[in-house]
Amino acid sequence: MIYIHIPFCKQRCIYCAFYSLATGADKQKYVDALCKELEIRKDYLPDRKIKTVYMGGGTPSILTPEQLAMIYDALQRHYDVSDVEEFTIEANPEQLTVDYLHALRQLGFINRISMGVQTFDDDKLKMLNRRHTSAMAIEAVRNAQQIGFDNISVDLIYGIPGMTLQQWQHNLHTLSMLDVQHLSCYALTVEPGTMLDTLIQKGRIPQVDDDETIKHYNALQQWITDNGFVQYEISNYCKQGFEAKHNSRYWDSTPYLGVGAAAHSFDGCSRQWNIGNVDKYIEGVNSGALAYTAEQLSQKDRYNEYIMTALRTSKGLNKQVLAAYPQYWEVGEKLLTQYICKGLMCETEYGYKLSAQGFLFADAIAADLFCL
Repeated sequence: MIYIHIPFCKQRCIYCAFYSLATGADKQKYVDALCKELEIRKDYLPDRKIKTVYMGGGTPSILTPEQLAMIYDALQRHYDVSDVEEFTIEANPEQLTVDYLHALRQLGFINRISMGVQTFDDDKLKMLNRRHTSAMAIEAVRNAQQIGFDNISVDLIYGIPGMTLQQWQHNLHTLSMLDVQHLSCYALTVEPGTMLDTLIQKGRIPQVDDDETIKHYNALQQWITDNGFVQYEISNYCKQGFEAKHNSRYWDSTPYLGVGAAAHSFDGCSRQWNIGNVDKYIEGVNSGALAYTAEQLSQKDRYNEYIMTALRTSKGLNKQVLAAYPQYWEVGEKLLTQYICKGLMCETEYGYKLSAQGFLFADAIAADLFCL
C-alpha cells in the first residue's frame, strides 16, 4: 500500500499538529518531486502490486485534477496498480465544487472520498479556523453522491470546548440524513504547541471538559447502534463492508510506502520518515539523496507496536501473536484481570479486546501493557 502526503492547506486549523503549510508554495515542484520519489523508491516494498492508495495531508484536494493525474501516471509507471481496491483522497468541503467533483470522477481512479467536516456547527467551525460552513459540507456530500461517489467518509470531532451534548447530538442527527458509508470520529486532543493549546492557556478558549467528552462518546455509541454502523477501530465506524481498507492495514502491520515531506514508511523490519520540510524534501529528491531518518525495530519495539495498533481494533490482541512474545507478554497478561473486572476489556476466542468504554482509556491501557 502507498500513502501520499500533500502538506498544503489554505489555512491551518487551530488543533492541527501534523506537518502542513498554509502557504502559496510551488505545488507543481512538489508534485514533480513526489513523482520522482515514487520512481526512486520503487523497490522499497517487497511487492509492487498495490492494493490501496491513500492521499492525505494537509489538503490533497488543493491540487488540480491535472496534478492528481500526474501522480497517478507515476504510480502506473513504477507499480502494479491494476488491482487497486481503494484509492482515497482527503478533501475539504469548500473545495468539492460540482466541477471539481466531476473532474475527480472523470479521472477514473479515485473511488473513495474522506471529507474533513469536523462539525456541522458554524460557530465551532469558526472557532476551529475551518473555511467551510455546515451548509457547504452538506452540499459537498450530496453533490458527491449525485455525481456517483458511493464510498464517502466524514470526519467529525467531539469534545470541542463549549459544545453541549445537545449540540453534539445535532451533529449526529445531521450525519444521519446524509447517508454516508463511513465515519471517522475523534475526541479533540490538545496537542502542545498548537494554536488551540495557546488559546486555552491564554483563557480565550475553555479547557476541554472530560466529562462532557464522555457524554459525547456515549451518545456516539448509541448513534452507531441506531444507524447500523459498526465500530471496527477506536475512531472509525462504518456500514457493513465499508471498512477503510488502507487504514485497516496499518493496524495489522502491513508494509507500506509513504512518499512526500514528513511521510512515514514501514517495510516490516524498520521505519523511516522523510524530512518534514518541503524545500529540503524537494532538494533531496532532485539531488538523488532523499533526506530521511530510519529506525531499525527490535523485537521489543515490534511487540509494543503490536499492542498499540491491535488494541485499537475491534478484534483486539491475538493470543497466537502474543504467544510469540512470551518474555514481554508475561507482564501484560497479569494486568488483564483488573481490566476485565472493570469492564474495560474482555476475553474472546481470538484474544483480548477493549469494550466500548475501554476504548476511552485505550492509550493508558496500551501503555500499561508495553514492555519498557
